[in-house]
Amino acid sequence: MNSSTLQPFPFSPSIAARQVAKAAAFVALGLGAAASHGAGVRLEDDRGTTVELQAPAKRIVSLMPSLTETVCALDACDRLVGIDRHANWPASVKGLPQVGGIDDANVERILALKPDLVLLRPRSRAAEPLERLGLKVLALDAKTHADMRRVMETVARATGRPGAGEAYWRKLDAGLDAARARVPAGWQGRRVYFEVHGGMAAASESSFIGETLARLGLGNAVPGTLGPFPKMSPEFVVRANPDVLMVSALGEISAMASRPGWSAMSAIQRGRVCSFASARFDLMMRPGPRLDEAADAIVGCLASLGEPRP
Repeated sequence: MNSSTLQPFPFSPSIAARQVAKAAAFVALGLGAAASHGAGVRLEDDRGTTVELQAPAKRIVSLMPSLTETVCALDACDRLVGIDRHANWPASVKGLPQVGGIDDANVERILALKPDLVLLRPRSRAAEPLERLGLKVLALDAKTHADMRRVMETVARATGRPGAGEAYWRKLDAGLDAARARVPAGWQGRRVYFEVHGGMAAASESSFIGETLARLGLGNAVPGTLGPFPKMSPEFVVRANPDVLMVSALGEISAMASRPGWSAMSAIQRGRVCSFASARFDLMMRPGPRLDEAADAIVGCLASLGEPRP
């Protein structure tokens, strides 16, 4: 065959258009499949650090009890492969490997668990060495109710369930409203002294515990201007003269009465002390998904004390 026998292929605009359309559709399908197969997650933590996950986290180590509880509340408990030594709820997490705590996390043990995400607080000493080893670290901290709401949704997104955190918060919010409706009328507006750290400090108006008390219609003997959990002197509490004391079960009325000036306080004299068992006090101190249970515990104790007299 010589060149004179070669004939040009007839060009058809309609055929060319169909071919281009088919190619574009094929490419689009390929890109869509790739995007859905390897959908990444982009998050910003409380250090201001952007954390990018190639896919929702499947193996999680949590170094904070409240974050462990949040993961489980969002139906992702099966993704936990390691916890800190203080995590104890739900009961199923007690069988997981423990990797230390906020100040003494065992980096080698965490690495051996092969997590694709480590949850911790911003000031954890483990963050930097873990990141140097190539692990993804998400630092989250909840100091207020608004923080809790944000943290819940961030964890939900990290586990591939955007919107689940917000939905859970709405449930908690409704629980707080329901708890307030059960507060005995005589306790509305009464001032609470909520003792923490074995009596060395208290939860002020600006703490998440203070916010819970406010949502229940209760006052707080400790102003928020002192900080969320300020150290308190016995003399301050005497001057504040709260209507009720809330303490862990370790605090006995007789021991509190022996503090300078406390025996003269009306709350001591009238036995207006809410003493919470250790497990219940733990949940009240954790800014997490059992906030409604903490509110219920407060209301239950007030109800057990009866209506306060003037």
